[in-house]
Amino acid sequence: MKLIDLIEQGEGKRLELKEKLPSSPALAKTVVAFSNTSGGKIVIGVKDNLKIIGLDENRIFELQEKITSIIYDLCYPNILPEIYTVNVEGRVVIVIEIFRGGLLPYYLKNRGKRAGTYIRVGSTNRLADEQMVLELERQKMGRSFDEEENLDYDIPDLNLSAIYEQFNKIGKDADYNKLKNLKLIKSIQNKAVPVNALLIALGYFNNAAVKCARFKGTSMNEFVDKKEFSGNLFENLENTIAFLKNHLNLKAKIAGLQRTEEYEIPVIALREALLNAIIHRDYIKNSDIKVAVYDDIVEIISPGALPNGITLADISNGRSELRNKVLANLFKELGYIESWGIGISRIKKICGDNNIDFRMEENGDFVSVVFSREKPAAGVRKRPQTAVSARKRPQEFSNEIQKILDFFEKSDSITKKQVMEILNCKGTKAKDLLKIMMVNNYIQRIDKGKYTYYVLNQEPE
Repeated sequence: MKLIDLIEQGEGKRLELKEKLPSSPALAKTVVAFSNTSGGKIVIGVKDNLKIIGLDENRIFELQEKITSIIYDLCYPNILPEIYTVNVEGRVVIVIEIFRGGLLPYYLKNRGKRAGTYIRVGSTNRLADEQMVLELERQKMGRSFDEEENLDYDIPDLNLSAIYEQFNKIGKDADYNKLKNLKLIKSIQNKAVPVNALLIALGYFNNAAVKCARFKGTSMNEFVDKKEFSGNLFENLENTIAFLKNHLNLKAKIAGLQRTEEYEIPVIALREALLNAIIHRDYIKNSDIKVAVYDDIVEIISPGALPNGITLADISNGRSELRNKVLANLFKELGYIESWGIGISRIKKICGDNNIDFRMEENGDFVSVVFSREKPAAGVRKRPQTAVSARKRPQEFSNEIQKILDFFEKSDSITKKQVMEILNCKGTKAKDLLKIMMVNNYIQRIDKGKYTYYVLNQEPE
């Protein structure tokens, strides 16, 4: 893609635009964030309104040397960007191209790994929390969260029947040794322990649920049905499909002399999308998969941005990047997955054959797929109004509280530390704001000692 076309799309996960060279800390944060996430380009010489103003050509070499020094002095481990100039519409801009690094995590030298690691979320740089830092370290070693041993559970205390039953359904035997061969069970000092993938598959993780809702109309203002499925992953899949069937229309189809009925959105496409969400979501995040049925669309939202630098274009071209290696292998062994990298292209073909609009989006730190329920008259429907944005917010509530409410559009919970990061404020102010929100019945506190977090209440009175 030409640089001018990239600029016209505006800032995003892999692009930052600056009118002039930013401050040293600001530049370093963006460089670190790109290196830890998907790489990206910083273009200097473009205003916020996307107008290309260029730079003084007499200072180009001076600026390039300064950029190199800032990155070398402030970032660790060493980051080696490509710094070059491009003439865009007769004006010269500097491009700092950053590639995803292999020495994760990257961080600001003066703040250290725990307080100076940044990631790119949408068009912003976000300070990585401890779990994210650990995840980056796992990625450096080529490990996934789901293959790590979990010492909080003992094998004899687990009910393994759900997995055994899945193998029996396809005519395969399964036993303890089978689970070891699939790396669902490992040995530590001659003791068998489960890995996270086994616990996730069996439904022992609280955030492995699927929340479903049927809303009236085209917004989240009013729902007519909702269900939460929190069993093992296989039950969650089947129960969610059943929920969708219950709220989708049947249409008649004549094949030869036979009249058959089928759902307005083919079940095979919905199942493929749900499988993608279940297998590839980020199970570190304290959030569930959400399935929403509106009058005009069906939307499936999966926690976690696309992993390891992969893009939506890569996925469309058949590239597969496994965030949960053991879990994915289990589902493939059970026949849920035919081949890596064909799921999205299969969905697109099915939707194309049935005149259904389908799109896949990455919004901050979650991914959504959307199926149209009817062919839009023109263009593609905008994302439905969310429950948070639909609320009537009291006039006396400050902008800071509105920012906290906005956070719930992409997460099921929030912590005091996250409030401090969002608002760039001290702990005392964050605590006061959270207290005001509880008094006004907007949120409730889930108290788990040092793991205290807050969740959104139902529509306040």
